Amino acid sequence: MDDLYRELILDHYRNPRKKGLLSPADIDYEEDNPVCGDHIHLTIQLDENNVVRDVGWEGEGCAISQASASMLYETLIGKSLDEIRKISKDDILEMLGIELGPVRLKCALLSLKVLKAGAYGLTAWPGEEED
Repeated sequence: MDDLYRELILDHYRNPRKKGLLSPADIDYEEDNPVCGDHIHLTIQLDENNVVRDVGWEGEGCAISQASASMLYETLIGKSLDEIRKISKDDILEMLGIELGPVRLKCALLSLKVLKAGAYGLTAWPGEEED
């Protein structure tokens, strides 16, 4: 089963979904992983009910960070801000489907950190990605 998930991760890394920033954007947030240099910039357009109408992002870094962003962000359209705020570390790990060590875990969770900070309207995420 790990091979299937690895192929999915590589596919998202090679063919990222929702790539490209949106303008104007209701949510616009970016962050780096200082440990490895991964970077993700997320933009989201909301409708009048605070439901995601469209998502766009840019990034650079390892396959895990970029695939995680692609996999997560393509699931956001049609979700409310409240639903987005409930996405957890466990949701990301289940989506990736492989075991990750501590360094790779930070890579995988960068997309969640960016999403949560943006969804809460923060200028910096005050907690750990694991929240």
